[in-house]
Amino acid sequence: MTIQESEHQIITGYDVHARRPADVTLWRAALDRHAAIFGRAPDLAAGDRGFASAGNEQAATDRGVRRVILPQRGPKSPVRRAYERQRWIRRGQRWRVGCEGRISVLKRRHGLDRCPYHGEDGMQRWVGLGVIANNLVSTATLSRAGRSNRLRNR
Repeated sequence: MTIQESEHQIITGYDVHARRPADVTLWRAALDRHAAIFGRAPDLAAGDRGFASAGNEQAATDRGVRRVILPQRGPKSPVRRAYERQRWIRRGQRWRVGCEGRISVLKRRHGLDRCPYHGEDGMQRWVGLGVIANNLVSTATLSRAGRSNRLRNR
């Protein structure tokens, strides 16, 4: 399963795969999906080491992503190490790690750890329902936080 998340813990896209594809092959499609939904490239795109490749970094830059966070695999040169230690990259990596928590929430709170339906169509349906439930909870939480902030600022 592949999950795409935007700000405020809203899942903007997901895919259920019959077989597990290599992460590096999913990056460009994720960027294209974001552009199709929002009409522009994301300001920041982050992935783990599985998505990292020079081609994927270039693909993101070519699509207009301003900040690309793909930690390089293997040993790093001193230049690359210094690059990855920049504050904006570390903050982006922390945000991406928070996205990993979203997968855990989907499994625990919304039941994606075990699918009661059968077959690929059943799995698609179950994951879709879990994503909808997650987005409803996240939207309600965001709405409640905004309302309490407005009341506090009066």
